[in-house]
Amino acid sequence: MSRKPAERSEQEQLSLTLPAKKQPEASPPSPPSSSSSSSSSPSTSTSTSTSTTTSASATTSETPTPQQPRIYAVNELLKAVRLTLESRFTEVRVEGEVSGMKRSGNGHIYFTLKDAEGQLDCVLFSREASRLKFSLEEGMAVRCRGRLTLYEARGKFQMSVIDVEPTGAGALALAFEQLKQRLGAAGLFDPARKRPLPFLPRRIGVVTSASGAVIRDIVRVAHRRYPIQILLAATPVQGEGAALGIAAGIRRLEAVEDVDVIIVARGGGSLEDLWAFNEEPVARAIHACRVPVISAVGHETDFTIADFVADVRAPTPSAAAELAVPIRDDLTAELALLRRRGSRALAETARRARHELERARARLGDPRRLLDERRQRLDEHVERSRRVLARRLAAAHADLRALEVRLHRAHPHRRIAEQRHALADMRHRLQAALVPALGRRRHAIEAAHGKLEALSPMRVLERGFSLTQRADGRVVTSAGDVSPGERITVRVHDGGIDATVEGTRKKT
Repeated sequence: MSRKPAERSEQEQLSLTLPAKKQPEASPPSPPSSSSSSSSSPSTSTSTSTSTTTSASATTSETPTPQQPRIYAVNELLKAVRLTLESRFTEVRVEGEVSGMKRSGNGHIYFTLKDAEGQLDCVLFSREASRLKFSLEEGMAVRCRGRLTLYEARGKFQMSVIDVEPTGAGALALAFEQLKQRLGAAGLFDPARKRPLPFLPRRIGVVTSASGAVIRDIVRVAHRRYPIQILLAATPVQGEGAALGIAAGIRRLEAVEDVDVIIVARGGGSLEDLWAFNEEPVARAIHACRVPVISAVGHETDFTIADFVADVRAPTPSAAAELAVPIRDDLTAELALLRRRGSRALAETARRARHELERARARLGDPRRLLDERRQRLDEHVERSRRVLARRLAAAHADLRALEVRLHRAHPHRRIAEQRHALADMRHRLQAALVPALGRRRHAIEAAHGKLEALSPMRVLERGFSLTQRADGRVVTSAGDVSPGERITVRVHDGGIDATVEGTRKKT
C-alpha cells in the first residue's frame, strides 16, 4: 500500500498522452493585486498610530516642569524620531534616478535616489530584491515604494524600499530586454548551434500543463498526422515556481532515451501570463538539452526568451505538432513513388547490363580461339626474349674481357715496380747534382767566414785596441758622448774594465 503514492507521482511527472475528450482549461491564478497590500496599510497605520499615541501620552505624563527641561539620551531621541517617521510615512512612493548603488554580501542593495534638487538614501533588503523581475542598475529611472525610517546606529535618514518599478517601460519589459541582452551575449541565441528537427521522431516530449487545451491540441494534430507516442511532462506554466517546473520537465524528458524532440508549449496570454518562459532557468535548460526543442508559447505575435533559445519557434502549439510530426499518408505516397522509381531504375540497369554482355560476347567470339592466339603470342614473346638475352650476354662477355685486360695493365704490383724504378733513378740523379752544389756552398761559406773573422772587433781587440761602452750598453765614439762622473766599461780582448769618467778632452 505504501508504494502506490510514489508510483502515482512518477506517472504524473512523465505520462504517455493519448487523445482525450476536451476538458475546460483551468483559469490561471490571478497575480496578487496591489490592493491587498494597500488595504493592509490602513490597519498597520492604525496600529502604528495607536502605539505612537500611547508613547506620546507616556512622554507627556513624564515631561518635567518647564523650570527643569528634559534631557534626552541620543538613542532615546533617535528612537522617537524613527517612530514618528514610520507612523507618519508608512507607505510612500518616490521617483528618481538610482545613484551610488552597492550590493552587500547578504544580497542587500544600498543606493541613493536623486533628482535635480535633492537625494534620498534607500535600502532594498535581500528578501525584496529577490522578488524583482529586472536587474536594478546605476542611472536607472525608477519609482520606489516603501516607508521612511531612521537608521539609529548612525542617525541616518533613509527609505526602506519594498518594491521598485522602472518609469517609462514596465518592469517585465525591462527585465525581458535585460535578460535577452545577457543571454545573447552568452551565445544562447547563436544560429550556428540550432539543430534541425528529426525527420520522424520515435517519441515526442511535451512540457506543458496537463489540464489545459494545449496538450489536447498537440495530441489531436500529431495523431491525425501520424500515430506517434507523446510523453507529457506535466508542470504549471504560470505563477510562482513555474519556470523551475518547466526547466525540470525539460531535463526529465531529455533523460528518456527514445525522446527525439521536445515541445515547450503554452496558450496565449499577457506578458505576465507568459513570464515563466522568460526566466533564465528555462532558457538554460533549453540550451543544455541534448535533443532539438520547439518553442510554441502564446500566439504568433507573442515572443519569449524561450523562442530565441529554442532550435525552432512555432507560432502555436498546433503548428509545433505539425513541425514535429510528418503526415503518414504523405510518407506512404512518397515511399510508393520511390519504390516505383527504384523498380524502373533497377530494370533499366539490368537491361543495359544485359546489352553490354551481349556486345562483349559478340566481340570476343570463341574462347578457345582466343586462347590459341594468346598461346602463340606467348611463344613469340619467349623466343624474342631468348634472342635479346643471348645478345646481351655476348656483349657482357666482351665487356668483361676488355675490363680484364685493363685491370691486368693497371695491376698494383706492376704499378709499384714501375714507381720504384723511377724513384731509384730520381735518387741517383739527385745525388749526382747535390754533391757539387754542396762543395760550392761550402767553399763560399768558408770564404765568407774568413772575411767575417778579419772584420770582427774581437780581432781588433787582440791587437791591443779596446771598446768603450756606457752603462746603457751604447758604444762611446766621441768625447762628447760621456760626461764627468759617468760610469763606463772598457772592453779588451780578454774581459772588461769598469771606470768613472773624470773629464773629457776634445781633439784640438
